[in-house]
Amino acid sequence: MRQKIVPMDKQRNVPDNELIVSKTDLKGKITYCNDIFIQLSGYRENELLGKAHNIVRHGDMPRIIFKLLWENIQNGREIVAYVKNLAKDGAYYWVIAYVSPSFNEKGEIIGYHSVRLKPKQEAVSKIENLYAQLVQIEKEGNLTKSQAFLEEFLRKQGLNYEEYILSL
Repeated sequence: MRQKIVPMDKQRNVPDNELIVSKTDLKGKITYCNDIFIQLSGYRENELLGKAHNIVRHGDMPRIIFKLLWENIQNGREIVAYVKNLAKDGAYYWVIAYVSPSFNEKGEIIGYHSVRLKPKQEAVSKIENLYAQLVQIEKEGNLTKSQAFLEEFLRKQGLNYEEYILSL
């Protein structure tokens, strides 16, 4: 059983011009991670490989965002999302993630690939507010209400989620 990590108010900075890369199998278990992913997460490589990618999931992340992410990649579509990750020591770090399915020569999805970059701070400030509202709705209600709130928010923007993320 995994030890519960207590989040703390300590931010790790993603280095400029670094690509954080990981690959997973169809169930989201890590099959590859590069050195910067290992460094930022605070885990050793052998603690990450074979583990569910949600090992770095921060509690400030709305479940609806991961539902949206999984729906896209399982249906063969890529997605861009802002993600707050949780390091082993409880620190956090924000990334802008480009997540895509990996295909074999028959066109079948065989896993997933994520490349992450340092986000713009002004974009993080905006997304933090939206995500906090979504997390609160999820605590008070359920995923359906969170999804409805997100859809209405995006409708008012005149954008879908990915267009909104790219506009920040």
